[in-house]
Amino acid sequence: MRSPADIAKDTGHHAARIDDAWLRFRGRRARRRGWSETVLGYTGYGSTGWVRVLGRVLLSKEPSVLASSSERRNLVGPGVRGWRNFTSVPVVDAPVRIEIGDQSFSATTDRGGVLDTKIDVALPPGWHTVTLRAGESAHAEADIVVIDPATRFGIVSDIDDTVMVTALPRPLLAAWHTFVVNEHARTPTPGMAVLYERLAALHPESPVIYLSTGPWNVAPTLTRFLSRNLYPPGPLLLTDWGPTQDRWFRSGPEHKRANLARLAEEFPDIDWLLVGDDGQHDEMIYGEFAERFGDQLAAVAIRQLTPGEAVLAGGRNRDGASAAPGRWVYGADGAALAAELRRVGVMPEA
Repeated sequence: MRSPADIAKDTGHHAARIDDAWLRFRGRRARRRGWSETVLGYTGYGSTGWVRVLGRVLLSKEPSVLASSSERRNLVGPGVRGWRNFTSVPVVDAPVRIEIGDQSFSATTDRGGVLDTKIDVALPPGWHTVTLRAGESAHAEADIVVIDPATRFGIVSDIDDTVMVTALPRPLLAAWHTFVVNEHARTPTPGMAVLYERLAALHPESPVIYLSTGPWNVAPTLTRFLSRNLYPPGPLLLTDWGPTQDRWFRSGPEHKRANLARLAEEFPDIDWLLVGDDGQHDEMIYGEFAERFGDQLAAVAIRQLTPGEAVLAGGRNRDGASAAPGRWVYGADGAALAAELRRVGVMPEA
């Protein structure tokens, strides 16, 4: 006799089934109302033999507004309120055609309408633009950074409370920042953009990847925030809210662990500088990375929250520093972290 766990494994978590039914209902209702498909292109990355393409297909009442919110040429245009990113309906299993130069590839979106696919294609190092097409006329462009095989240094950065002060665990403020506030009202962490700019100048071919537990819905807002505050451009690796096939809610820490491991395996010759804060799980996750991929760790830089931020974030953590204490640095802002990185030899003396 089959156990309940075996049945659940085949049929999916009942929360996921409910969510799937709700998405199908919303999709039918949106199409009856005349909502149109639109494609959002997100920044991807790759090596000279493959690329990871990221995007999303949605049904939207105002596809032009939603699409323009993610376009590179509109990054300095008027801000878009966060709630607009949540009124659209994800298109599940949407076929997408990916055009890279004169080559065309096919892929499909997942349960959240997200396109995340790896394509074998030969491209030279540098920035490239691919075209994503879905439905009869929906299309968008997505940037891809192809990393030179000779690159030996890269940065993976958290976003919330690391490059942007948010105190995300506070439910009411998190909802305010997510659904109401545009990028003009978000506060950059002092000195972090300068730190990243200096690191990018020291390693001009090195990737800067922003890894966050935030939902894909806010990718356009985060992209505009990073650009407006002069952070180096780079891929956003976000997640999708809601249940999965085996649990009620997606695991933010597991999302980070999986992507860090993937980067380490995809780029075995790159030493990573991991940047986060001490208000959530970054120290624990980075400590696990240090234990598993210690030979690919340049350093860990942890931004220390202020006492007020730490209280609102649920306290401080100091879970991972023992894994590689010589390569862990702490500081309250970008200037303090830069001084500590110079001390351990990651940055040259000014």
